[in-house]
Amino acid sequence: MSEVKELKKNRKLPGRGWLGLLLIVLFWYINWNFEGLRTHIGFFPLWLGYCLLVDALTYMRKGNSLISRSYIGFAFLFVISAPAWWLFEVINEQAHYWHYTEREQFSDLEYFLYASLSFSTVIPAVFSTSELVGTFGWLQKLRKGPRIGKSKRSIQIMFVLGALMFICVFSFPEYSAAFIWMSLYLMLDPINHWLGNRTLIQYTAERDWRAVVALWTGCLICGFFWEMWNYYSNPKWYYTVPYVDFWHVFEMPLLGYLGYLPFALELFALYHLLMGIFAKTHWQNYLHLLPLKEEEHASNL
Repeated sequence: MSEVKELKKNRKLPGRGWLGLLLIVLFWYINWNFEGLRTHIGFFPLWLGYCLLVDALTYMRKGNSLISRSYIGFAFLFVISAPAWWLFEVINEQAHYWHYTEREQFSDLEYFLYASLSFSTVIPAVFSTSELVGTFGWLQKLRKGPRIGKSKRSIQIMFVLGALMFICVFSFPEYSAAFIWMSLYLMLDPINHWLGNRTLIQYTAERDWRAVVALWTGCLICGFFWEMWNYYSNPKWYYTVPYVDFWHVFEMPLLGYLGYLPFALELFALYHLLMGIFAKTHWQNYLHLLPLKEEEHASNL
C-alpha cells in the first residue's frame, strides 16, 4: 500500500494535460471575448483540451486512463459521439426543448459539419470525467443502494416504461421534457442485457450504485462547464422547456440540470450497444468507472 501511495505521489501531469490546459485557456478566451461568430470554430478545441486535461488527471491518480489504455479507443469515442448526439437532435426537432442562435448564418452542409465536430466531444468528456470521479475514495465507500434489475420481470418493466416515455415525448412534448433523457436508457440497458452487452443493470442488480453515481457526477460536472462556457459564446444554445423555464443557472433552468443524470446513463447504454454491434466484446470493458478488479467482476455477473 505504501508503494502505491508513493507512486501516486511521484506521478507528474502528462504532457497531454498541459496541452489540454493551454487549449482551455486559449479557446475559453476566444469564445468569450472575440466579436462576431467564433464558437463554431472554438468549441471543439476547447472541449478537446478539457478531455485531455481530465484524462491526464485520471492518469495521475490511478496510473491508467482512457488514452493510456488505447489511443484508438479514445479516438473512437469522438467518432461515435457525433451520431449519438444527432439522435437527440432528431428527437428535439419534434420537442423543441433547445435552440441554436445564428443558424441562418450557415449553409446546411456547414451547419452539419460544425455541429458534428462539436457533438463529437460529448461522450469523451462525460466518460473521461466519470472515470476521474471513480478514482476518489468517497465513491468507493458508498453504501449499497436499492436492488434494480435482478429479476427478468424488473428488466421487462424498465423496457416498457422507457418505450412509453419515448412515445410521450412525441405525443405530448409539452409535458414530457424529462422523458427525453430517461426513455432511451430505460429501453437500451435492457436491450444490452438481452444481447449480452455490458450494462448498468449488472451493478444495480447487486445493489452497487457506484458506477451510476460516477456517471451522474461526471455528467453534472460536464453540464456545468457546458452551460458556463456556452453563456457568453456565439453561436450558443438556449432553452424553452415548458413549466420549468425559471431559476436559470446560465441558460439552463435549474431543474434542467437533473436531465444530466439520466443523460449520462443513456450515453453509457448507447456506447455499449454500438460496441456490441460493431466491435463485439472487444471494447465492452474499455471504460473503467471503478477499480479494475471490481470492473472485471461486474462484467462477469
